[in-house]
Amino acid sequence: MEYVRLGRTGLKVSRICLGMMTYGSRDWRDWVIDEQAAAPIVRRAVDQGITFFDTADMYSVGGSEEITGRLLRSLFSRRDDYVLATKVFFPVGDGPNDRGLSRKHIMASIDRSLRRLGTDHVDLYQIHRWDRETPIEETMEALHDVVRAGKARYLGASTMYAWQFAKAQFTAEKHGWTKFVSMQPQYNLAYREEEREMLPFCLDSGVGVIPWSPLARGVLARGRAAESVRARTDQMMARLSTDDDFAVADVVADVAKARGTSPARVALAWLLSKPVVTAPIIGASKQSHIDDAVAAADLKLTAEEIAALEAPYRPHAVIGH
Repeated sequence: MEYVRLGRTGLKVSRICLGMMTYGSRDWRDWVIDEQAAAPIVRRAVDQGITFFDTADMYSVGGSEEITGRLLRSLFSRRDDYVLATKVFFPVGDGPNDRGLSRKHIMASIDRSLRRLGTDHVDLYQIHRWDRETPIEETMEALHDVVRAGKARYLGASTMYAWQFAKAQFTAEKHGWTKFVSMQPQYNLAYREEEREMLPFCLDSGVGVIPWSPLARGVLARGRAAESVRARTDQMMARLSTDDDFAVADVVADVAKARGTSPARVALAWLLSKPVVTAPIIGASKQSHIDDAVAAADLKLTAEEIAALEAPYRPHAVIGH
């Protein structure tokens, strides 16, 4: 496993990040698996050298954080041996202040996340979305205070317009507050809209990029045969399951066949070939998913293969902002 710096920071992370949203309670999503089923998968990831783990307070309404904390404490002898990330924004309760990026919600959420994770700090604390109702000055000052209190080492953001991210960075710099060191966008061969503004901004400003949904919810791995509980219940799947998307998946399958490898490895290898990408966040419900992701880090695509993979792409409406 290769370990690289997250953006321009001194923090080293594994080239693959394991997303922990898959582990929690089926009461939250039908495709989620419980802690007992998750344990051997996470152990496989650790055995393969993965040290970077991403969760959020809203996954299984806190259940994912609880499982993440227990599993990582059982698998690592030292807290410093892994990099732990979580997120704040989405509702985690029914109250009017149980959501968003107000100072009140951020301060309450970091403490609750730390209790669930069983640690005194997270390495990366991320805003899950942009909050249109809270002044960015309030959000950035509160996040800065979280860092100053030692509850988070670094700050990150996820899924927003580039102008919003630039505004947040400018606000922090203007006031001498902590800036974001990472961006977590949706980015894969079937959804490349972030190449227009966000990714060039991140590359230019030294922000690490840790893409979510690197396999487009499985479309790039299984193509037109992509059928699962998640595929049937995830509303975003419908927006990444068009004929144009399947045309991309067909080329992924062709390149994989010619290489004698799996489509998942090819799709991840394409992401890892991009200089702006630090570590794709992969979801794994089987140990073989871990093996594919780790193997992808060693798969080097040719310029001709990359051109072929990118050729069938057609623009999409913006998803998830």
